[in-house]
Amino acid sequence: MPNLRPASLDAAIDGSRRERFLLELLGNSAIFPLANILLEFFEAGGPQYFLKQHFYTMLVAACVQAAYLSRTSARRFRGNLIGPAIYTVVEAVSEGPEFFTFLHHYEYWMFAVAIGGLQAWRGKVASEAARSSMMVVEAVIRSLILLVMYATFEIETPTDGSPIPAFFEDRSHIFIAWAIVLLGVAGGVSAVASERYLLVLRGVSRQLRTYSEWFFGRELLKQAVAHPESLSLARQHRAILFMDMRGFTAWSESQAPETVVAGLGAYYLSAEEVFARHPPVRSKFSADEIMAVYTDSSQALAAARELATVQRETLDARGLGAGIGLHWGPVIEGLIGGSAKKQFDVVGDTVNTAKRIEGEAAPGEILASEAFRAAASAQSRAERRVVVKGKTVPILVHRLAGLSMVPREAHA
Repeated sequence: MPNLRPASLDAAIDGSRRERFLLELLGNSAIFPLANILLEFFEAGGPQYFLKQHFYTMLVAACVQAAYLSRTSARRFRGNLIGPAIYTVVEAVSEGPEFFTFLHHYEYWMFAVAIGGLQAWRGKVASEAARSSMMVVEAVIRSLILLVMYATFEIETPTDGSPIPAFFEDRSHIFIAWAIVLLGVAGGVSAVASERYLLVLRGVSRQLRTYSEWFFGRELLKQAVAHPESLSLARQHRAILFMDMRGFTAWSESQAPETVVAGLGAYYLSAEEVFARHPPVRSKFSADEIMAVYTDSSQALAAARELATVQRETLDARGLGAGIGLHWGPVIEGLIGGSAKKQFDVVGDTVNTAKRIEGEAAPGEILASEAFRAAASAQSRAERRVVVKGKTVPILVHRLAGLSMVPREAHA
């Protein structure tokens, strides 16, 4: 797997800007310039051509055009005119009126207009068959560059005393012309098949990315793509956040299933919006319970405070509430499972303790362990010792936000 940066998921599917630039340069913008360079090289009579300005002007024009056309927002028709425009302006200023006496300078514009027009038109056509036909025509036009430049070379450097030899009176020229056209058709058909296959692959890749984000979460997926080894089981220190509805079981018993699902959807959506601002390593939704794992305790605290605020708005209208528990400590983190199925998870007493602390929180209340409060340098509004399930010794918890406005209810 390539070594991708964390923010390169889109580049992995659509190609990076550098990759798009190279494809555009070698597949479009540089084709006529390369043929023109060969023509001028042989007309100049040798390597001294590479010491002239023409060579460098042509290369720069092709690169500037490719740089523009590799942008996703590029206008294809205008973009294909950048190369000939730069070349014409620079060389016309340098050579003066003599520049306009060479046939291949006009041919550069002719091919640029034809190819740019086809590319722009193809982007506006809805019919797949029409777009495919245009791609084949474009490939044929591009292949004709070689034939036209070959004819231009013979016209501009005649060997039989005639200023414009009858190019197609030579049977070998007819053979070359047909071969070039047929190869252009074959290349165009191949390009159509490749593009369709690429579009299918990109569509599947985007679907798989969406499913993977549901499974891993966006931040973890980026990390997994950039550094696959980070998914291996390892001991880490993490902040664990649990949030659970209060009164959900009793409420859901009196509601239609559609109403329950709608309530959960709003509950999850508001949490997702908070997690978008404070991305966790891992988040998990399970019925009315939400879990999030953070590397930074301060970020976990900021997320908890926002969750308490937005969930109050979401749940109050339904007569519900939610308590939040926070803990900081060591966990084992990574892919867990058998050979056929694995999932990324965090396990350890830190997770269990965070869940138990959350169970002691009243609606709208944020409770945190002493370890978390110290790690986040959080101000405690109140503290108390509680006995939680699975612990023989009472633990000290801090109320970081919220007031117990209503008694804590049993919940699922």
